[in-house]
Amino acid sequence: MTDVSQLAQPARRIAFFISPHGFGHAARAASIMDALTAIDPVFHFDIFTTVPDWFFRQCHSFSFKYHYMLTDIGLVQQTPFQADLAATVRALKQFLPFDPAQVANRAEKLQQQNCVMVLCDIAPLGIRIAQAAGLPSVLIENFTWDWLYHGYSNKKLKEFNLYLQPIFADASYHIQAQPVCKSDPAALSAAPASRKIKMSSRLIRRRLGLSDSCRVVMITAGGAPTKYSFIDKLKRVTDMHFILPGSADIESRQDKLILLPDNSVYFHPDLINAADAVVGKVGYSTIAEIYQAGVPFGYVARPDNREMQPLVDFIENQMSGMAIAESEFVSGTFIEHLDKLLKIPRSPGNRPNGADQIAGFITALLKQRKHSQQTNRNTADG
Repeated sequence: MTDVSQLAQPARRIAFFISPHGFGHAARAASIMDALTAIDPVFHFDIFTTVPDWFFRQCHSFSFKYHYMLTDIGLVQQTPFQADLAATVRALKQFLPFDPAQVANRAEKLQQQNCVMVLCDIAPLGIRIAQAAGLPSVLIENFTWDWLYHGYSNKKLKEFNLYLQPIFADASYHIQAQPVCKSDPAALSAAPASRKIKMSSRLIRRRLGLSDSCRVVMITAGGAPTKYSFIDKLKRVTDMHFILPGSADIESRQDKLILLPDNSVYFHPDLINAADAVVGKVGYSTIAEIYQAGVPFGYVARPDNREMQPLVDFIENQMSGMAIAESEFVSGTFIEHLDKLLKIPRSPGNRPNGADQIAGFITALLKQRKHSQQTNRNTADG
């Protein structure tokens, strides 16, 4: 992969502002950048987020320049399952309203870099910067923060709706990737947007030292570094192997457990595809990548989160799996249900990928914009 900073000024440079809340938004954004590059390799991306740059480099498929920038607050998490609403309010008060000087400065730089479009995965700052730069903005979401905040009883949190709602409404174009929380009939609707599987299940298993016939369960907290309390219980399971991304600082083996750092040499969608089942927290990218692989999902919902019900409905209607209570996951008693989960047949994999649909739409927009600009120039010359 070539860093865009090493290239001559690209003709098709796109800015992508990405919410750092978990890895789900970054995963969806990466899938779209991958799909855009597959359509036309001249695309180059300026990525603005605090999600670490290694996350995007794992894709090995698109050129980008990384800009460490706080683009969004989202929710401050106490644990993978519990948000700290008071801390969220404090952070939002520091972040909003947007600093006009920062917006103007970044807008000027996008103009100097000849960016042609701004994409935003629910990071509203990108929409404001696009407006200041005179560039079209594309909002990509399955929910927006104003909608999510409205679901909480915290009055101070709801106050930010009045500021955020019109910003999201100001996006030039609106794309919703299933599963969607609040459908907008005026928006383009796309299938779940997922990073693509790069290596076969057999090859990944060989690299992990696992046979084709052994039963493998992946356990994930959705990108949040986690020290699981049930490791010793897993070690007592003799007829299964377990893969636990994000559970260690370096790769290690403990009996039949494979503990991996978030930034491992294994691509997360490949690990999902290599497993016979996945157990973990309900989140967008986890759902989208399991949906593509078709493996059964032992899903752990967060009942206090407004996003959960639409996601759970999608899992139950479109995927294979079973519900696991948060208490069962935290304590490790879900292990008792793994035989039942592993007996659930896989769903059909390789389904339509929303990333391809979104990339096609964006490419068409850019062609339309280029044609319009050329027509305007011809008219002016005439």
